[in-house]
Amino acid sequence: MNMTLALRPLEDKDIPLLNEWLHKPYILKWYEDPKAWMDEMEQRNGAFSFIRHFMVTDEATPVGFCQYYDCCDAGEDWYSAAVPGEMFSIDYLIGEERYLGRGCGKQIIRLLLEEVRGHTHAKEVVVQPEEENGASCDILLANGFVFDEAKGYFRLSLS
Repeated sequence: MNMTLALRPLEDKDIPLLNEWLHKPYILKWYEDPKAWMDEMEQRNGAFSFIRHFMVTDEATPVGFCQYYDCCDAGEDWYSAAVPGEMFSIDYLIGEERYLGRGCGKQIIRLLLEEVRGHTHAKEVVVQPEEENGASCDILLANGFVFDEAKGYFRLSLS
């Protein structure tokens, strides 16, 4: 399968498809609370405007979703970010099953990192997939991330 993947900003018309994807069993395994994710999408121009949401497309066909955000804005408890604009995190999913196992995830991460590099002054990107999510962990390693055992997450220096 030849793929020409690209990212485009999430639009209102994408919300029903994203909701459908978030309820698929293989995605529910890692994105456990679809309602919380949907609330975030619905409030992307308000409370969650610090997150940059994207649809992943192959030509014009939506195949996945991804996002990045400044860790200082998110305030999650699995990392420590003290300086705004330096540490970012990413999330991603492949919503169309026929794109699984075809290198799509690796391309999504590469495209998402290009967005982070092109639109921020990030020094580092951190990600904490579930340890059992071997495919995601492997994709991160293939994109240059290293696992920081002391901190319990993957890191990529952009400096």
